[in-house]
Amino acid sequence: MTREEDIRNAVEVMRRGGIILYPTDTVWGIGCDATNAEAVSRVYQIKQRDDSKALICLVDSDARLQRYVRQVPDVAWQLIDCCDRPTTLILDGAVNLAPNLIADDGSIGIRITQEAFSKELCYRFQKAIVSTSANISGEPAAQNYRDIDPKIIEQVDYVCWTRRQEHLPHKPSSIIKLGQGGEVTIIRK
Repeated sequence: MTREEDIRNAVEVMRRGGIILYPTDTVWGIGCDATNAEAVSRVYQIKQRDDSKALICLVDSDARLQRYVRQVPDVAWQLIDCCDRPTTLILDGAVNLAPNLIADDGSIGIRITQEAFSKELCYRFQKAIVSTSANISGEPAAQNYRDIDPKIIEQVDYVCWTRRQEHLPHKPSSIIKLGQGGEVTIIRK
């Protein structure tokens, strides 16, 4: 299967409200349409995770980021420009996303991916894509496809072929929360 076919299949599944497993700029992720509350609920069920713990999402560009955050603070743009590894920003004022994806305080964890496959997937989908590590809540993140629990694979609607053979060390993104008053809190280095 070509990368092009893989992306087309994954996009089609998400457009129908389905759940995918896909390689990201960090670890393998469970993904779905970030605007579809039913799909987001299924992701919580697959992960066996309490829906009070918000999930993050990926976008492909600065413009797309601005569609999902009411007012992106200047410090966010500075962090995006200077971070040398994948960094998820928790930003206040989430909009245009499934309500069960947004934290109780109105914030969303969001990251602009630079990795070729996930960036193209986000671009082709034309919406934010949920990106939570492909593991049962509390278990280690799946660095590579071979690390994913078969129980998760059985519950999704499509598993991407791209990068399945890869056996490289990957780690989750850094997470930085930006407060309304400009405070910066490092959640995960």
